[in-house]
Amino acid sequence: MPEIESSPADTLQRVAGIVARGRWWILLTTTVVSLATVTALYQIPNRYTSEATLLVVPQQVPTRYVTPTTETNIADALQAMTQDVLSRARLLELIDEFGLYAKERQRLAPEEVLELMRKYINIKPADPTPGHKDINSFKISFVAEKAALAQQVTSKLTSFFIQANLKTREDQATNTTNFLQAQLDSAKSKLAAQEEKVRDFKAQYLGELPEQLQGNLAIFNGAQLQLQNLENSLDRAQQQRVYLESLISGYQRLASRGASVPGATGPNAARPLSPLQTAQNDLTRLQLEKVKLLNIYKSSYPEVRVIDREISTTQAVVESLRTSGNSPAENAPEAVRTAQVTTKGEAPEDDSSITQLKSQLEANRLDIENITKYETQQKAVISQYQNRLNLTPVREQQLATILRDYELSKQDYADLLGKEQQSQLATSLEKQQGGQQFRLVEPSSLPDLPSSPQRIKFSLMGIGAGLFLGLVIAFVTELARPTLHTMKEVSQQFGAPLVIGLPLVFTESEKRRRGWKMTFQWMSGSVLALAIGAAEFYVLRHP
Repeated sequence: MPEIESSPADTLQRVAGIVARGRWWILLTTTVVSLATVTALYQIPNRYTSEATLLVVPQQVPTRYVTPTTETNIADALQAMTQDVLSRARLLELIDEFGLYAKERQRLAPEEVLELMRKYINIKPADPTPGHKDINSFKISFVAEKAALAQQVTSKLTSFFIQANLKTREDQATNTTNFLQAQLDSAKSKLAAQEEKVRDFKAQYLGELPEQLQGNLAIFNGAQLQLQNLENSLDRAQQQRVYLESLISGYQRLASRGASVPGATGPNAARPLSPLQTAQNDLTRLQLEKVKLLNIYKSSYPEVRVIDREISTTQAVVESLRTSGNSPAENAPEAVRTAQVTTKGEAPEDDSSITQLKSQLEANRLDIENITKYETQQKAVISQYQNRLNLTPVREQQLATILRDYELSKQDYADLLGKEQQSQLATSLEKQQGGQQFRLVEPSSLPDLPSSPQRIKFSLMGIGAGLFLGLVIAFVTELARPTLHTMKEVSQQFGAPLVIGLPLVFTESEKRRRGWKMTFQWMSGSVLALAIGAAEFYVLRHP
């Protein structure tokens, strides 16, 4: 037997028949579920949501004048402040101040009450301004059973955020300043130690420092020139000594033979310099050298002091020679002339001439001793400055190492000083509330309508749930009853074609009962529909 195919129209017709036969299940279930939903919704207390908006205001002073001490972005700062505002102490303060959750506090632990309150607090960043990635505002909301209570708690939360932001930024600026101050004190101590090290090094090696190289070199050259002059003076003094010794020997030989002195010291003979003249020349030379040194150094410089001592010694020699009378060298020609014209019987005059020559020879000896002493001193000075010149490269390298550490410490101190001054400016700005802050642009609102429960939405969802449940019951009931309603169902059930069918014939009484039944059904259905409509209208008017 061929299988009878069912078209979509047949399927739709069958579904419509099931809906028609199970209309009471659908209608009753929808009515019950809708009314139960509306009743349950009005048993739930109203919840009101108050919302406030805080704007992030940037620093009032340009950053090129005052650099902020924190570069934390608003998202991270907001998260940190949220943890502070929603802390246990803050929330317990709000609960005690406004008497929140009185019933819940009787049956729940404090931590559970805190978690319950945190669920009703919402903090979310507002959408950033186009062209800016950073957050420039955020919203704070709180849900409570009373509109005024929600507004008061929201206002308190916004004040917490404003105060937390000010305190956080001020603490950051103060901590930064304190840290930089400690680092600056440490850098200052290091710099003072480096300065003392440089000062001690220069005091220890005074005269061997690189900046004294030119002065040392000038003094060294001057000392060499003085040594050369002293050597020349010594040569002249030694020549004069030889001359005087030979002259005395000649006088003595002539005196012993009783003969007159030959014209060895005639008018044309060369007159040697006297000791007084030699000392005066040395004094003039030393004074000229002192003038040259004073053009380069101060009077307290060691070399100037050495020249002063030499000048004092030479002046003493000059004064000594002046007080002893005429120099023997000045009387030497007169003695020679006297010796030439004296006869054998004039021995006393010869003895006087020899005595004068001997005194002149003694002055020459003293002059040689002084020059030799000055020469030794000058050689010591040359050796001293030669040693200084040799040690100058070593001191230069040592000083360069010390100065490098000193410059690094100085630069570090200068950098920290600049940062510390900038931090102080930033701290002062934060204390005057001129830095980045939160400004209340939308105060906490006083809601007119509850934010939850959303009765219109849930009541419509109750109607939908009732319809769905009623359809499920109608289909299950249809499947549970083995009833055939159409000829196609009969054919499909028995596998044979339908030959003849007899229509239902109702009596007049049956027709009247069917009419009353239909009227009752329509009235009942209308009443149920009106009940659903009235419930939805009430929800709409009293959301």
